Amino acid sequence: MKRNSTFLLLLFTCALSLAAHAQSNNPVIAGNDIAVTNTLSGKVKGYIHNGIFTFKGIPYAKADRFMAPQKPDAWTEVRSSKTYGPVCPTDPTLTVNDEFEFAFQHDLGYQNEHCQSLNVWTQKLNDGKKRPVMVWLHGGGFTAGSSIELPSYDGEALAKKGDVVLVSVNHRLNVLGFLDLSAYGDKYKSSANAGLLDLKLALQWVHDNIAQFGGDPDNVTIFGQSGGGGKVTCLMNAPSVKGLFKNAIVESGSYITSFNEKPVTQKVAAALLAELHLQASQVDSLQKIPYDILNEAGKKAMTKVSAELRKEGKSMNGWGPALDGDFLPYQPSDPAAKTIAKDVPLLVGTTKNEFTPFFPGSKNQTMDELKAAMQKKYGDKTEAFMAAVKSAYPTISTPAGYTDIDFSFRPMAVKQANDKAVSGAAPVYMYLFTWQSPVNGGMYKAMHCMDIAFQFNNIARCQEMTGGGKEAYALADKISSAWISFAKTGNPNTPLLPKWPAYTAENGATMILDNQCVIKNHPDDELLKIVASATPKP
Repeated sequence: MKRNSTFLLLLFTCALSLAAHAQSNNPVIAGNDIAVTNTLSGKVKGYIHNGIFTFKGIPYAKADRFMAPQKPDAWTEVRSSKTYGPVCPTDPTLTVNDEFEFAFQHDLGYQNEHCQSLNVWTQKLNDGKKRPVMVWLHGGGFTAGSSIELPSYDGEALAKKGDVVLVSVNHRLNVLGFLDLSAYGDKYKSSANAGLLDLKLALQWVHDNIAQFGGDPDNVTIFGQSGGGGKVTCLMNAPSVKGLFKNAIVESGSYITSFNEKPVTQKVAAALLAELHLQASQVDSLQKIPYDILNEAGKKAMTKVSAELRKEGKSMNGWGPALDGDFLPYQPSDPAAKTIAKDVPLLVGTTKNEFTPFFPGSKNQTMDELKAAMQKKYGDKTEAFMAAVKSAYPTISTPAGYTDIDFSFRPMAVKQANDKAVSGAAPVYMYLFTWQSPVNGGMYKAMHCMDIAFQFNNIARCQEMTGGGKEAYALADKISSAWISFAKTGNPNTPLLPKWPAYTAENGATMILDNQCVIKNHPDDELLKIVASATPKP
């Protein structure tokens, strides 16, 4: 009997061992005691996917409408954190462009105003190893988007390749995040930048909790693309955020050159109240109005105020950062603002084509027709313009190659780099992503968002956009290695790329990211000068 019991015990032990081994070989491992760690608010339970501990939808803050965020309520049970949290409400998507949606593959998620949650990917939990932390701020301007919007945002591949801790964040946007009600009482003093205050609290959460996820709270890189890059710029100008991050990356997002002034933002709020037929004394009722009604009133108010400003020769940035005298006390051009992030290394750049693929010209245009069109735009500078294009991009051989170059984001990135790269400041590194996607007849080119898949090493998730070919994988290996190196050291140099010198206004050193990566000094300087100075003929 004893022999049989011993045999059964051994058999049971072997079965458990085999079961554990089988589970460890599965791509997904989840269970009651799997991927559990502590936060200051309570324990969270994620899962393991391809060896990466993954947590989704962890609350980092709570807030009533228009109010400054607070730390989330604590919980006593282990909180399941396996699925993404809600995204901030925005305009509903009613139709898409099929050709471009094929490339982007948006995930719109589900909407809820209480959207302050974040996601974490890491190789190990609470092991004492101080991994660099990369906090991703999504695009969509300050009105739309989310941390789950694009497949390229997934942090698993970057965490696996670089042994970094990747964090992505949802926060309040549009009228919910940037309606300035400060004229109606002290309780609303933070409403103008509520969305950015969410990000501040997210970074505070990272500082307080990321060691439990294997990360180093003293080595945090914030990075974002488009609107996310704009948010990075804002945080670099916020005194109260100083010290919560060490490095910054702005990708196609150098467009925040000024913050909306308080007289303008307060005028928008007054116009919104008027749209809803509310008196100033009824401002508190805005907290209960359904979002779709509030949103529509906000858009009408914004349109009205923008039109009034245009009559005065002025403009505003729409929903976005406000010069509130507190969170953002200085305009970016103010010398006091420039000292805030003086010691923060910056990696900044754009793509060659950005938004131009969305507005293609005639496919059958001849060179003579191109020159005639350019003559209307550049006048006597036409020949110089075409020569400068050819100098900057020697492989251009078709008329479309002269008209699909971005001249909006690139000059602003150069300006941001020039302003930041001053004597005694942390280094700046500049890039220009020129790789052309072969998908769909090459129509996507190096469009806005194309480079994100390469930075996150997510070619496998983004085959519809990149084609998923060998060249894409090879370039992604180089670019993601540079981003990882920058997160670790504040320097993007890697053996996979040519030596990448720090940028200065004098050397214009720019890493061209393409199948053949090269450093060029002022690669398109003459071209940008011509575009900036040319006066279109009437």
